[in-house]
Amino acid sequence: MPDVDRGPDSDAQRWVLGWRRLVLDAGLLVYPLIVLVQVAGQSAAVVALLAFCACYIGAAVAAYQFRSRRFWILTGALTVLFAVVLPIARANAFYLLAVVVSLAVPRLPRWGAVIVPVAAAATVVMPWAVWGADPGWAQAAALVFTVLVVVAFAEALRANRALVQARAEVQRLAADAERSRISRDLHDLLGHSLTAITVKSNLARRLADKGDERVAEEIGEVEQLSRQALADVRAAVSGYRDVTLAGELARGRELLRAAGIRADFPSAVDGPYQELFGWVVREGLTNVVRHSRASACVVIVSGSSVEIRDDGVGSAIGTGNGLSGLRDRVAAAGGAMEAGPVRPRGWRLRVSVA
Repeated sequence: MPDVDRGPDSDAQRWVLGWRRLVLDAGLLVYPLIVLVQVAGQSAAVVALLAFCACYIGAAVAAYQFRSRRFWILTGALTVLFAVVLPIARANAFYLLAVVVSLAVPRLPRWGAVIVPVAAAATVVMPWAVWGADPGWAQAAALVFTVLVVVAFAEALRANRALVQARAEVQRLAADAERSRISRDLHDLLGHSLTAITVKSNLARRLADKGDERVAEEIGEVEQLSRQALADVRAAVSGYRDVTLAGELARGRELLRAAGIRADFPSAVDGPYQELFGWVVREGLTNVVRHSRASACVVIVSGSSVEIRDDGVGSAIGTGNGLSGLRDRVAAAGGAMEAGPVRPRGWRLRVSVA
């Protein structure tokens, strides 16, 4: 049977080394048994045939164990035993040649296929030319048919192995993509929530220092934000993300208010890219609060684009994981993203979808 490289996938190994291969291996033993019936009364031929069967089983086991050198040694022994039986069994001995060729051809390079027509021609011509018997048409047909079946089975094994490996690769890539998604979502979701918690906590501390009664209100909002952050983590892990542009504008307005940044946001947010633009606003406003030291921020939304601009120190904003993850989201939606400082001061983040 054809030799297939060893690999880690257990499904492929079970298929390759399973009952299908065992049945085909056992089936080839029919040919030496046919010859054995004809030469049953000749002890030398019987011994040679028994040795042939033993070598064949050894070659099959060597193929199972991926021992190439042992396999070819035993295949050479099978060829010698065929030559021993040939003068005795004559035309029927070519059934043994069918076994030898079926073992060898699938493991040889493509040029090895030339052995099949040569062996078939010898099977037909030799009984007629050497012993004056009828041409070995039946033996030649058996040889060609058997080789074709074995080669087809070998190709099926290789195709099955390639399919299993491809499936494993798809699963690995899917797992990598899911890990990247969770990492990106956690960054985007928690980055915004934790920034808001930090800003509001600082505001509450300042109000407490002044004895302002709004402290309790701000602390209550911090608690709500903490609960929302926990819900966001669960949503990211489960794959459910309820992000909308309207919701992010509302949360962003409150975040900027707490940070002391004047917000100029649109009132209408209709459009086909609500979720994508929601992620843009979330990341953009989080960066404004974290890095910009701005006094004002404006968000401009159209049907195919969203732009966030502030009047802070734009050069202080880097291109970290947040913008990298956002760029991936935009690219997946077929859009383009621009991010960088603007003159005379400030930072601009713009996303457009054609």
